[in-house]
Amino acid sequence: MSREEKLAKLAKKREKVLLGGGPKRIQKQHEAGKLTARERIEKLLDEGSFVELDQFVEHRGVEFGMQEVEAPGEGVVTGYGTIDGRLVYLYSQDFTVLGGSLGEMHAAKMCKAMDLAVKMGAPFIGINDSGGARIQEGIDALNGYGEIFKRNTLASGVVPQISVIMGPCAGGAVYSPALTDYIFMVDKTSQMFITGPQVIKSVTGEQVTAEALGGAMAHNQVSGNAHFYAADEEECIAQIKSLLSYLPSNNLEQTPVMPCDDPVDRMDEALKTLVPDDPNKAYDIMEAITAIADNREFFEVQPYWARNIVVGFLRLNGRAVGVIANQPKVMAGCLDINCSDKASRFIRFCDAFGIPLLTFVDTPGYLPGVAQEHGGIIRHGAKLLYAYSEASVPKLQLITRKAYGGAYLAMCAKSLGADMAIAWPTAQIAVMGAQGAANIVFRKEIGKADNPAEKRKEKIADYEERFSNPYCAAARGFADVVIEPEKTRPYLIKSLEMLLTKRETRPGKKHGNLPV
Repeated sequence: MSREEKLAKLAKKREKVLLGGGPKRIQKQHEAGKLTARERIEKLLDEGSFVELDQFVEHRGVEFGMQEVEAPGEGVVTGYGTIDGRLVYLYSQDFTVLGGSLGEMHAAKMCKAMDLAVKMGAPFIGINDSGGARIQEGIDALNGYGEIFKRNTLASGVVPQISVIMGPCAGGAVYSPALTDYIFMVDKTSQMFITGPQVIKSVTGEQVTAEALGGAMAHNQVSGNAHFYAADEEECIAQIKSLLSYLPSNNLEQTPVMPCDDPVDRMDEALKTLVPDDPNKAYDIMEAITAIADNREFFEVQPYWARNIVVGFLRLNGRAVGVIANQPKVMAGCLDINCSDKASRFIRFCDAFGIPLLTFVDTPGYLPGVAQEHGGIIRHGAKLLYAYSEASVPKLQLITRKAYGGAYLAMCAKSLGADMAIAWPTAQIAVMGAQGAANIVFRKEIGKADNPAEKRKEKIADYEERFSNPYCAAARGFADVVIEPEKTRPYLIKSLEMLLTKRETRPGKKHGNLPV
């Protein structure tokens, strides 16, 4: 065979792989409102940066007539490229080829890309669009999933792992996304579930649509399995790029420091009046978060689930910071099962990748109720204590108003390792609120008084005067500084820059036992 013939053979093979399942199936993919596997990669990566790996891999199946079946690219596109000039590895399942089903060699391609991502210290992105395990390959397909799950686990905390659901993801396939750091979903075209609507109907009799069971909003708002919701694939890809801009490439690198044209000493007069005089009146903690952020930009994570706590990323003088904040306008900022899970996982992610933590505190305590107690609030709430205590990154605490009891401790108190505890004059750091405390501490005096109601009001006022302020905590060093609210941004930036050289040693151990 001549050189020209060899080159022609290569071109013909490559053309066949690039076409995936062929024009008709590509058209069907587009009609479903979905991009193809390659189109997704093209939009996600910097132009011309993609290098494909294992383009000519073929399956080895022989059962159920598989020896006669061609699967160009084995139903998945893998390789590497750059996003904003930074190296990433990825796979993108091709639904036009055997429904993107996962077989032995399909999994092997994914595993190779994952191994390379860990070796090179680069983020790994998985774009899922698959009918699940390839039944014709039986145990080989199942083993492929197992190999992927193991790699997800070993890569956890080493490189950021992102799962993008852009089609069906069912059965065992859902566990790989669940093991990664962040899950993105697209409205109407993404679904995740262990068992689909038909199986559920046959087993339990419940009738539910695929979208209601495992659609983008179901997992963003109800289950909390997903972290980001997008109206379409273009928006989803933009969200992925935004997230990566806040993250380091691996656990040994620093986060990118962005140029900052927002003055370090910028004051915000609106913060003076943000906290209402009435302690029972709500306000939006997002106003405080955006007020102190560079260019008032905040990238929220899981905005639809457990909304009584806010988590996400901002920058202070160009440096990425992870934010955890009680939200007084939702459930008064109480801590509950879901928000404890949400915040704990976010804290542990930031700690794994060296991202400093900033905690806004305004919480009256844990949410009371039989459902919470029987649902395991003790165990779930302990995750928050564990996550903060375990974290060794710089930890900043800002108390804006209520910081009561165990919830005060759970929101990164000094005793859990806050390196800098900053309080506003409106801070109330105490075992409990004034009304509850007065009922307990002064019960006998109130009961013996000629006018119990008047005596109670007097004792509440007395308690508020003595404890509903930050100065008792400051007197004992549990609040390092009490500042005017408008000066918050300059103080936080100075504190963060002071903490950048933080070093902290911990007892040697294999790993702790997180109260899951």
